[in-house]
Amino acid sequence: MPQDHIGHTMPSRPVDIYDDLDHLAEQYVLDRAGLSPAQAARLRDETIRRLLPFAGRLAGRYRHGREPADDLEQVARLGLIKAVDRYDPDNGSFTAYAVSTIIGELKRYFRDHSWGLQVPRRLQDLSRVITRAGDELTAELRRPPTRAELAVRCGVSEDDVEEARRSREGYRPVSLSLPVGEGGGELGDLLGGSDHTLDLVPEQVTLRRLLDQLPARERRILLERFYGNRTQLEIAGDLGISQMHVSRLLNRTLAWLRAGMLTEETPAWPAESTDTAETNPVVTVRREPAGLRVILVGEVDQDNGPRLREVLLRLVRRAPAGSRLAIDLGGVPLLAAAGVAALLAVYEAGRGRRVEVTAVNLQPFVRRIAAVSGLGVLLRPDVRPPTESVVSPDGRWACAATAHRAAGPEREAEPHSAAGPVTTGSRRRARKPA
Repeated sequence: MPQDHIGHTMPSRPVDIYDDLDHLAEQYVLDRAGLSPAQAARLRDETIRRLLPFAGRLAGRYRHGREPADDLEQVARLGLIKAVDRYDPDNGSFTAYAVSTIIGELKRYFRDHSWGLQVPRRLQDLSRVITRAGDELTAELRRPPTRAELAVRCGVSEDDVEEARRSREGYRPVSLSLPVGEGGGELGDLLGGSDHTLDLVPEQVTLRRLLDQLPARERRILLERFYGNRTQLEIAGDLGISQMHVSRLLNRTLAWLRAGMLTEETPAWPAESTDTAETNPVVTVRREPAGLRVILVGEVDQDNGPRLREVLLRLVRRAPAGSRLAIDLGGVPLLAAAGVAALLAVYEAGRGRRVEVTAVNLQPFVRRIAAVSGLGVLLRPDVRPPTESVVSPDGRWACAATAHRAAGPEREAEPHSAAGPVTTGSRRRARKPA
């Protein structure tokens, strides 16, 4: 062998299967003694370089798996370096020590880095034992062994065999990005997930049952509002009622549905509101010298318009010819199309019976509705009901003093309509004292 400048032998040729590795390692230990650190490092590097084929042959035993061959050879070389650095001739053969060190590094690599999922070492070792036992039993029995047969061969319970089999699946998990089919799809697209809407199935079934029990109008309002995404004003226009009425019906429906969802039994549908100001206008009739004053408080829409029409027509039929029927709309915040039709019908009935029908005390918004909907013929100045008679100081006449109705504050007399002025009170001559 070649020697360095101080006479020590320098290894140069890589070892082969016929070389005595134990002698080479012992010679390396002897040559290293007495060298400087730099010379010892060069001798170490040359010895390791010469032993690299030995590490490569051990790595080749494990190349049947899926691990890259370069990675396995790199791990084997790392084990060789550890064996050269830690070898002590007093502990026995270098070959046996190097083989156990390199194989230990390879097994540690497989245990810690080759598994796709973190699996306990006990299950890793058991899965290898079961795999090997399965191959042996398959060759012996000429069929795949059962779980009980594997448990007997390996000396473990059947539950341990099943657990090891399942853990084996974590060795090389399949990527969810794996292409499948010809459409460019991935494996993850074929896997289903947790359907959180399944928890809502009982609520949906209950809600559908409650919706089927709703009155037709309330069900229509609910569906158009929440499924048709329509506003309350649009729904009110279709039904011929006010937006406030739609809001009340919607709130009542939602309250009933809420009660039905929270209880086992279906609650009774709420009866019509006992607040007549909410569902029907309050009608108050007062007598005046010239006829009757009908005071309305509340909305007039499609629901209560026909009923109000019958009430007013009854009053027209009972009124004597030449009398007057003043309809006070000061307490009506909204007048729908059904209310307009009812007032026009009462007006026409009054003309046939020579009863003067007028509408007074309209709020500004209601007055605009009346003006554009054909109720201009009913508009008159305010006619206030008399509460007491006042005699002038000279005793020549008496005037019926008017008191404001309870529905609102005092209003000024409305302007005269096109039909001509109408007096706000009745005048009469007072009898002269005898």
